[in-house]
Amino acid sequence: MSEPEFILRSTPVTVSWGWIAADRAPVARVKSGQTVRIETVTHQGLNTEKDPVALFSAAGIASRDVLPEAVEIYRNVKRGEGAGPHLLTGPVYVEGARPGDMLEVRVLDVAIRVPYGINATGPGRGAVPDLLTKAEQRVIKLDLKRRVALFSKDVEVPLAPFMGIVAVAPPPRLKRVSTKPPGAFGGNLDFRHLIAGSTLYLPVFNDGALFYTGDGHACQGDGEVDGTAIEISLTPTLQMFVHEGAGRDMKWPRAEDAAHHYPMGMGSSIDEALRIAIREAVDLLGREAGLSAADAYALCSLAVDFRIGEAVNDVLMVYGVIPKRLFRRPPVYWAE
Repeated sequence: MSEPEFILRSTPVTVSWGWIAADRAPVARVKSGQTVRIETVTHQGLNTEKDPVALFSAAGIASRDVLPEAVEIYRNVKRGEGAGPHLLTGPVYVEGARPGDMLEVRVLDVAIRVPYGINATGPGRGAVPDLLTKAEQRVIKLDLKRRVALFSKDVEVPLAPFMGIVAVAPPPRLKRVSTKPPGAFGGNLDFRHLIAGSTLYLPVFNDGALFYTGDGHACQGDGEVDGTAIEISLTPTLQMFVHEGAGRDMKWPRAEDAAHHYPMGMGSSIDEALRIAIREAVDLLGREAGLSAADAYALCSLAVDFRIGEAVNDVLMVYGVIPKRLFRRPPVYWAE
């Protein structure tokens, strides 16, 4: 892969802790079609009273493997009242983006920055909040040569790194929203298919789109059921394209990769999120494959899987898995 045209590093100036904000000044500007590499820092390990070097040293992590920018952010950036837990880098102003447009975010690469990550859970956390009686925080070492997480002596988990939060700023009337619940703007999707080679589509609500990312995950199952994945600092390389007017009718984010289309639905319950995801799938099939509502609904029942993408962050997400092999001519998401 060629070198990116722009590199954005995480510093106390370029990060935002807990908010996806429409009223925050851009920390970088890119053109539509430009490639940008964003060196992110995870919030896990920075959200305690213990210095991150001391915290990770206690788990057997060498001090040289603790990112210096993580220590700098820990010492100089604080979460605001009511903010979510996540550390984001941005916003990035994408030139030419206007409200009503669509932002296409191509994930070209997702590189792992450190050979360890954290899974943290406990009482009141996750999809079964009464399962545990005490807080648990596990530092998990990675074998980067073999691309596995060393979960236990007998268990290894394949790595599939992706960014848990990929977002544009919310509508200006909201000003800023917590990083915890996802929404039409994207945000904390925790969508495990956003690995290298995937593409996410987001409606634009502000001039410049105001793009944020953070909450890196080394791997995660659907649902992120205990409340966290393997939380880790990652470096995504992204290419963003503006599609004029293509976001006017978008209600929710959607994604694709080489094999599938992924319509998404969100709601306060799994049932509500499922209903919206089905409607999004039916709309996609009707608009782009020329199917009637009845035929699209039938095809969803015959050939589309619906899965729980996010089960733990107040707003829940269900996504459809539409195989591209169903189509003689694959659907597209905008008018050429």
